[in-house]
Amino acid sequence: MIEYRVGSRNPAAHYFDVELKIDQPDPRGQLLRLPAWIPGSYMIRDFAKHIVEIEAESAGRAVPLESVDKSSYRLPALQGTVTVRYRVYAWDLSVRGAHLDRSHGFFNGTSLFLEVVGQGDRPCRLYIEAPRDEACADWSLATALPRIEGEDFGFGRFEAENYDHLIDCPVEMGRFRRFDFEACGVRHDMVLTGRFDCDIERLKTDLKRICEYEIGLFGEPAPFSRYLFLTMVTGDDYGGLEHRNSTALMCSRDDLPQPGLPADETTEGYRRFLGLCSHEYFHSWNVKRIRPSVFVQPDLSQEVYTPLLWAFEGITSYYDDRILLCSGCIRLKDYLDLLAQTITRVRRSPGRLRQSAAESSFYTWTRFYKQDENAVNAIISYYAKGCLIALCIDLLMRQRSQGRLCLDDLMRSLWADWKNGRIGIEDQTIQQRVNELLGEPVDELLRQWIEQPGDLPLEELLETVSIRLRWRSAVDSKDKGGRKDQPGLRWCFGAQVKEDRDELKLLSVIEDSPAQKAGLSAGDSLVAIEGLRANQQRLDQWLRQAGGEQDYELIAFRRDELVKARVRLEPAETDTAVLEVIDEQSPALRQWMDQ
Repeated sequence: MIEYRVGSRNPAAHYFDVELKIDQPDPRGQLLRLPAWIPGSYMIRDFAKHIVEIEAESAGRAVPLESVDKSSYRLPALQGTVTVRYRVYAWDLSVRGAHLDRSHGFFNGTSLFLEVVGQGDRPCRLYIEAPRDEACADWSLATALPRIEGEDFGFGRFEAENYDHLIDCPVEMGRFRRFDFEACGVRHDMVLTGRFDCDIERLKTDLKRICEYEIGLFGEPAPFSRYLFLTMVTGDDYGGLEHRNSTALMCSRDDLPQPGLPADETTEGYRRFLGLCSHEYFHSWNVKRIRPSVFVQPDLSQEVYTPLLWAFEGITSYYDDRILLCSGCIRLKDYLDLLAQTITRVRRSPGRLRQSAAESSFYTWTRFYKQDENAVNAIISYYAKGCLIALCIDLLMRQRSQGRLCLDDLMRSLWADWKNGRIGIEDQTIQQRVNELLGEPVDELLRQWIEQPGDLPLEELLETVSIRLRWRSAVDSKDKGGRKDQPGLRWCFGAQVKEDRDELKLLSVIEDSPAQKAGLSAGDSLVAIEGLRANQQRLDQWLRQAGGEQDYELIAFRRDELVKARVRLEPAETDTAVLEVIDEQSPALRQWMDQ
């Protein structure tokens, strides 16, 4: 076996100490390499930059290591076991990297474990020991890796089938609260690290509903014998990353269900957290198993391109909130608000008219994951646009089949392929499969939705399930879409802003908007509107009450230089979506809600 050992001599300095033992190194000179990216997060992160010390020895003697490139090392030609020891700096509090201090530790294998190149199919053994610090003496450990030594949720020895398995099971260690539940005969555990108050029984009940619904959608048995939710709770973080039989999550403590919350109510934050859990769990099928063919054995040293992320993230984004409705965790009006917010987000992105969902998928490495101040004008999110494409495919299949077929049938068909050994889908597989299921050619229509920029026929298709889409102007800068009873803004300024102390920072400026025509740019700090100090409240008030056909004076700073601008406002865009039920007794609506 290839053996790894992880510990920490100094957690306060944020260092993991790693040891790698190779019993049969390549006699020509063994290459070692740390991944440059982590599956599920499509950006080059160069994890090897966090290796601060590295050395090797064999038969009691030091062995030189040659740096080959930014992520790789080569051992000289030698016979016999070689041991490599290195130290990794871990201060990335996210679901993608590694983090360590005296309060907890977390890591993905892509951040810590050098691959023994050419031996990735060999079994791996991992020993994790508690950090050598009294502050960590009572820590527990959670990971989905199979345990071969030690008590459940304790430190000890673990085994992986191969290197891919090893790096696909994140690890959380520290003082955490945990609970378990059974869904369709499978044990599920949730670990929560951080400071929080939470109605554990409510969370357990809702997670069980979600997991049982998703397993039922694809059909029993589940593709794993045990599942683990790893959740880091902080003040205001949010995110998740899928793995084969676990997920790493981050949430705000305010997003957890608070004690005393009525059983039939959910806060906006709690809906957001349940949607995150639903999303990452759905990835157990759609990404970790059903996946693009180029992701079956991806090269983790460089970008791997596919135009299909709209399907893998977009379809998952469509299901995540919809499953909350279908499993009984939220009410229809709450779901329609969530869907309206996605529609609003896409409509407010001028980039939707420039970039298709397929292009957004392909260029994720540089454009989506490395957005600049002009992103709103240049790109579209394959998550959000993909969600709406999935909605359209679902409604189209229901309409063309008179309710016999829906998107669930497409997903079950792709899952049947995977179970039958047909691993990896191609660029046109989904379009072709919809053709086959419906028995009529709709691939050209789907191609337009997927490969062409522009808007989708949402109004027309939503009406087939008795849902009306209407548009209104935003109520204020925080209005994300959905139901609002207050009057909307009358005027459009055309800039996304963030309040920062005594000024408004322009994060982005919409092309051809009043703000751009006045000469303002992203990065400018707006300090005064018509001689009064600028803040978010005054900006919203101005956009409600200003008169038309006149210029207004704005004062801003660009870097340290004063900028005076004259701006003429334009009528507010009706770019905020509201979804309403036309007929609550509609059979098509009831079927869409229940399936």
